Amino acid sequence: MKIVLVSAVALIDPDGRVLLAQRPPGKSMAGLWEFPGGKVEPTETPEAALIRELEEELGINTWKSCLAPLTFASHSYDSFHLLMPLFACRRWEGIATPREGQTLAWVTPEKLRDYPMPPADVPLIPVLRDWL
Repeated sequence: MKIVLVSAVALIDPDGRVLLAQRPPGKSMAGLWEFPGGKVEPTETPEAALIRELEEELGINTWKSCLAPLTFASHSYDSFHLLMPLFACRRWEGIATPREGQTLAWVTPEKLRDYPMPPADVPLIPVLRDWL
């Protein structure tokens, strides 16, 4: 089974809320909420991919020094296995703005379970809640 490496981030605002993005119509798992991020290209590190994806998807800039590894997901879907490191980030430049048709929500840790997520994201919630 093919392994797909995706890098994700828990952007945490000064009030301790976490940014979630809702997958837009037309994408696989449309309507589900996820931590922002994206696929790691063959020449990228997970951190570099995340920095690139945050700029492309949300119009914000951050730096490798602001990305703290927190946990990871390892989940088998029907046609691939997802390996997804989750980073925590409290520092970035700009205002997160949806650039790819997604809806954004700043969510308190105790409300994360109220947002339906892809199966790979669900096990990340308790780790994030305990950490925050």
